[in-house]
Amino acid sequence: MTVLLQKLSECIEFGKVNKAAPYPPDRRGMDGADEITQQLISEGVDPQRILTEGLMPGMERTGIKFRENKIFVPQVLMSAKAMNTAMVHLKPFFLSGAARQKGTFIIGTVEGDLHDIGKNLVSMMVEGNGWKVVDLGVDIKAEKFIAALREHPGAVVGLSALLTTTMMNMERITKAIKAELPATVVVVGGAPVTASFCGQIGADGYARDPQGLVEFLNNLL
Repeated sequence: MTVLLQKLSECIEFGKVNKAAPYPPDRRGMDGADEITQQLISEGVDPQRILTEGLMPGMERTGIKFRENKIFVPQVLMSAKAMNTAMVHLKPFFLSGAARQKGTFIIGTVEGDLHDIGKNLVSMMVEGNGWKVVDLGVDIKAEKFIAALREHPGAVVGLSALLTTTMMNMERITKAIKAELPATVVVVGGAPVTASFCGQIGADGYARDPQGLVEFLNNLL
């Protein structure tokens, strides 16, 4: 069983979606995340174990390599695609309560900003590391973040911005969230955002890359 979990982890790391997928070339014709996840479930392996020993280690290695510029966005997207394929088989167990996720992470690109590539990468990485992700999309106002928090009490909020002009909206949104739900943990990130800016606006955490956010979230547990 350990061997199969290791193979699943490698499928996530290298972006091997299923047997028919031509990528990566050195794994052509081999089982991918789809087949291996189904096999593990059919053999009675705990879905929680599939998540924590199969998917999460693979996504963690992907995140570290991305941080170190050893791989780039296309490879991360293939890892995320493999992870999402596996999660299709696992989600019924999360919904039934047979398996659990670490917590809930609400993310959105802030009001006035329509950029979503960075946000999407973060969403994929966080989900692959065992969190439930609620992606609100782009151009999100404070009210929508607050409404999502009321639907998911105790969730962590991530604010994304790519522009120096729109990152200023992070302060207003953070203050609005804190005024309504003071215990909420708010994390900020994006190209122009810095740790000092995070402190200035009263947010709780800053992540310079997806793996940094994953580590921040896991430290909260």
